[in-house]
Amino acid sequence: MNIRYVRHKDIDKTKWDACIDEADNSLIYANSFYLDIMSPGWDALIADDYHAVMPLTCNKKWGIAYLRQPHFTQQLGIFGKQRIDENLTGLFLKAANGIFDFIEINLNYANKVGETFTRKCNLVLPLNRPFTETKKSFRKDLVTKAVNAKLTYDFSDNIELAIATFIKNYSQKLNHVKRKSYQDLHRLCVQLKLNDQILIRKVNASDGKLLTISIFCKDKKRIYYLLSASDIDGRAVDSNAFLLHEIIKEFSEQNLLFDFEGSEIPSIQSFFKKFGPIEQSYPFVRINNLPAWKKLIKKWYDTFKY
Repeated sequence: MNIRYVRHKDIDKTKWDACIDEADNSLIYANSFYLDIMSPGWDALIADDYHAVMPLTCNKKWGIAYLRQPHFTQQLGIFGKQRIDENLTGLFLKAANGIFDFIEINLNYANKVGETFTRKCNLVLPLNRPFTETKKSFRKDLVTKAVNAKLTYDFSDNIELAIATFIKNYSQKLNHVKRKSYQDLHRLCVQLKLNDQILIRKVNASDGKLLTISIFCKDKKRIYYLLSASDIDGRAVDSNAFLLHEIIKEFSEQNLLFDFEGSEIPSIQSFFKKFGPIEQSYPFVRINNLPAWKKLIKKWYDTFKY
């Protein structure tokens, strides 16, 4: 297999998107439109005639070119029509390391790696069964507070409200997410709307007050839990659990996976597990072959960037 480094301007995006679409492990994050917005100028490693591909989401700071994971883009890595075994993963990573001395990225759940790699948690729930069957795996008191509070579940198309509510409630806890990333997220949501791939759902109190609003994106295989925000009143009556309960019901008996997008935060992971999902972990890759003086610059930058 011939793996070659291809600059952004030379990528055939029609062939790229066909490869992603036909891959058994396809994910929405690897589509060219998604990458164009969340990692402008991305390059790629391409095997043969787009039989397997790997986006290179590169950045440059202080003279150091490196690979990093874009915000709101959980998994990337290698995609293809064949099984991505440990040998093929190794060939792609070796090629990437030949270009970049510093790599800090997430591969995807189907990329096989050695035991030395760290794995991150993702959780998915099959939606192909009737909801009455699916909900048997839910924790019994999951929506008790919400039902007693007479919450309502509704549709929305207000991208700006969803993002603004998220920033209002969580930006102080997520100070590593800069303003530009939220601007990119807005552009992404606008494009998803044009593609008919966005779902915005909300939960209101009995008096009409907004308690929770969430953004999901959708492709032919998955619904992805992209972003959600609840205020203090919503958290008191489990409005977020109610919203997830209702969207899972809405898309039941469809050949889709509901992708919670996991979390390394124990409290969030514990919350998602109340729905009885399946764990589908993915590898995290960190390679640091920077020369000593560049390592010092990187260490200094990491210390003061927040």
